[in-house]
Amino acid sequence: MANKLKYPRVLLKLGGEALSGPQGFGVDPVQADDIAKRIAEIKETGVDVAIVIGAGNLWRGRRGLEHGMDRATADYMGMLATVMNALALMDALERINIVTRVQSAIEMPSVAEPYIRRRAIRHLEKGRVVILGAGTGNPYFSTDTAAALRAMEISADVLIKATKVDGVYDSDPEINPDAVLFDHLTYMDAINRRLEVMDSTAISLCMDNDLPILVLNLWSREDLHDALCGKEVGTLVDSGSMD
Repeated sequence: MANKLKYPRVLLKLGGEALSGPQGFGVDPVQADDIAKRIAEIKETGVDVAIVIGAGNLWRGRRGLEHGMDRATADYMGMLATVMNALALMDALERINIVTRVQSAIEMPSVAEPYIRRRAIRHLEKGRVVILGAGTGNPYFSTDTAAALRAMEISADVLIKATKVDGVYDSDPEINPDAVLFDHLTYMDAINRRLEVMDSTAISLCMDNDLPILVLNLWSREDLHDALCGKEVGTLVDSGSMD
C-alpha cells in the first residue's frame, strides 16, 4: 500500500490533552494505549511517522505567567512536561511492538536521545516512530512551532494537527451550532482570520517552506488513515487558492 500513500512521511502534532482521561489532566494509560493503536494502524500502511506532543495535560505556562512567573522558566517547565508525555507514548507504542525513539531538544541522556536531525531521519528510514520532545529547546516558542520546524527538518510531506474536532471552523463548534467547517484554507487566510489552526509563527514557517498543514479529528477512527491515502478529510491549509 506504500505506493498509494499521498503522504509517505508525516509529522503528527498532538496536544498533551490527547493523553489525558476524562478528568482532563495528567496521563491516562488507557488514552495512551488508544493513541498508540491508531499510530500502529497507520504504520501498517508504510508511512514514516514522527510525533511532536504538547504538555497541556501537565502544565500550562499561561497560569504561571498570570501569577508573575518568569516566561522563560514557565516555557522550560512546559518543555520538560512534553518529554514526560513522549516517554508515556513511547511506552504505549513499544508495548504493542512499535519500535520507538524519543529525542529531546534539551539533553537528558538518561531518558532520551539528544535531537540530531540526521539520526531522526535514519530512525524513520528504519521504520521506527520518532517522538520529538522538549519543543525547540528554546523558550518563547510553542510546540506548534516546534512541530513545523521539525517537520521541515525531517522532510515531512505534511504536518498533521490532530484535534478533537473535524477540522477548522469559523467559530467554536461546541459553542456555536452554526459554525462553518472549512475544507480548505490558504496560509494567509488562516493567519488573517485568526483561526485556531496553529500559532502564526508555525503557520508562517509552513508558508515560507510550502509545507501543507492538515487539521483532522484524531478520534475519528478512519480519518487519519483516509487522509494518508489521499481522501479529502479535515481541513487542508496550503498555498493554493480557496474554492
